[in-house]
Amino acid sequence: MQVKSPIFMLLKRISILNYKNLEQVELLFSPKLNCFFGQNGMGKTNLLDAIYFLSFCKSARNPIDSQNIRHDADFFVIQGFYEAADGTPEEIYGGMKRRQKKQFKRNKKEYTRLSDHIGFQPLVMVSPEDADLIAGGSDERRRFMDVVISQYDKEYLDALIRYNKALLQRNTLLKSEIPMDEELYLVWEEMMAQAGEVVFAKREAFIREFIPIFQSIYAFISQEKESVSLSYDSHARDTSLLQVLRESRMRDQIMGYSLKGIHKDELNMLLGEFPIKREGSQGQNKTYLVALKLAQFDFLKRRSGTQPLLLLDDIFDKLDATRVEQIVKLVAGENFGQIFISDTNREHLDGILQKVGGDHRMFKVENGNVSEMALSNPSDGKEGEA
Repeated sequence: MQVKSPIFMLLKRISILNYKNLEQVELLFSPKLNCFFGQNGMGKTNLLDAIYFLSFCKSARNPIDSQNIRHDADFFVIQGFYEAADGTPEEIYGGMKRRQKKQFKRNKKEYTRLSDHIGFQPLVMVSPEDADLIAGGSDERRRFMDVVISQYDKEYLDALIRYNKALLQRNTLLKSEIPMDEELYLVWEEMMAQAGEVVFAKREAFIREFIPIFQSIYAFISQEKESVSLSYDSHARDTSLLQVLRESRMRDQIMGYSLKGIHKDELNMLLGEFPIKREGSQGQNKTYLVALKLAQFDFLKRRSGTQPLLLLDDIFDKLDATRVEQIVKLVAGENFGQIFISDTNREHLDGILQKVGGDHRMFKVENGNVSEMALSNPSDGKEGEA
């Protein structure tokens, strides 16, 4: 694997208008650690989601953009002001008016394709929704692979988009009650096969390189109490994807959709030799998910050449004190750059502040309002509103 020296891109400032419950927010960030403290439902996760939006052109929690506009408002706007390691400023704008198309701009120039922005600022978010990676269907695990690989490999993202377009067209043919010419099927099946084999090869290479990173991080957090692994299954593995699609066509016509292809790939998550979905305790599941995401961070840092932002949303629930301590040691290390973390527990945040030291900012979030909390010393627990 080719490893690049990471480029540092800092999110210096964010401006938010009418995004979810955040009516108007202007924040300056620390280059190292930024903590959001408050009770559930106050807007902490929405703040992290706004940062996520600037990297992925969409919400991590609700893909329907219009539903992210604050109630009784007509639009939302999120602006991120970044700075590269050499001091070069970068401005990212994302916004939407009701019943209009979403706009996304870099340095005031609108993107022709949103996919061109993916990878500009790699980002990893760890959140309670990650539980779906284990408990949910295979589409959640495919999405995990897609999100990682798309941030450093444009060829992968283009192939995935082409495959999904061809899949949609083939499924339309399969649903038709009118007999379709075989040549029409072949056009879309050949496109699916060509793009799908690119996706398969890159997913397989990713998993092969990713497993040892993931295992190392899990071993550190669990203090080597359990062993974990991943395995990747695909219809493209043992024969040509075009042959698979042709042979499946008659059955697909009966069902009305495509039963085989890389859209059915599975990433098996294993605790020991068994599926963690069946064997894992709550603490083991949470450790597994946190290790997956921190491994994603490490992998992206190596491959993209840019230090990702790390977003940690309420990640310590269901973990014992020892594993919390190990995670704090990890994220406080030199491997991680700018971190944004939310929690309802001040002890967790204070513990991280003590470990990280140096530059940090603490914010209080209440009913969508955000105010900076001034800490005279992280170890003495004194605080006030800035």
